[in-house]
Amino acid sequence: PICCDVKGVCGKTPEVATLQDLLIHATKGIAIYAHMAREIGVKDKETDLFVIQGLFATVTNVDFDPKRLQETLLRGYEIKEKIKALFLAAYKTKVGHEFDGELPAAAFWKPADSLSGLEEQGSKVGILSDKTLNEDIRSLRELLLYGLKGMAAYADHALVLGREDEEVTAFFHKGLRAITDNSLTVDDLVGFNMQFGMVNLKCLEILDKAHTDHFGHPVPTGVSLGVKKGPAILVSGHDLLDLEQLLQQT
Repeated sequence: PICCDVKGVCGKTPEVATLQDLLIHATKGIAIYAHMAREIGVKDKETDLFVIQGLFATVTNVDFDPKRLQETLLRGYEIKEKIKALFLAAYKTKVGHEFDGELPAAAFWKPADSLSGLEEQGSKVGILSDKTLNEDIRSLRELLLYGLKGMAAYADHALVLGREDEEVTAFFHKGLRAITDNSLTVDDLVGFNMQFGMVNLKCLEILDKAHTDHFGHPVPTGVSLGVKKGPAILVSGHDLLDLEQLLQQT
């Protein structure tokens, strides 16, 4: 819990760490409204995409640029207000009166006016921000969060190749909403994590099919080994489409 108070071996600064904590907080706020909206038949593709990309941005070495994280946070607030308005209007039409339910603090987050202000906000919403939280509850929430962050990477790469799945997309909102729900027990959160595992498998299936449909099925292929003088480009993760485009250009 203290590795990024100074600097992580990955190069992440404490400023970036707090901004990423705040971005997670922001995606929770978006998900609260997006999940409720979905329950009454309202969906918004821009909202769905932002949550996936917002979570992906908090994965190590994806985005360590404070200014870009600031821009993402400001955009996140706009997205939250958009899906909030869509939900409230649909709720009033369907139910016949204004929504009056209680919501977690993340639903009411507004960004500070400066980068330093955002960093201060982020310092108050990290993993240990609630000292009274039961350790098992905290651990299960974090387990679910880290799973969602990983699945966001898979989902984003699948989307780049034109593939998505409603069950996967909806679970991002459902899972983030669960992390903010203080009524959930240890057993409830274990159940959410088990459900996540099944949804994550579905996401991996989508990504695998997206790859094989576009590139074909992988086969054993001979490659050159050893050291070769000259510049190199490192490619990691599932950025196969980026690699293909890079190879075509070079």
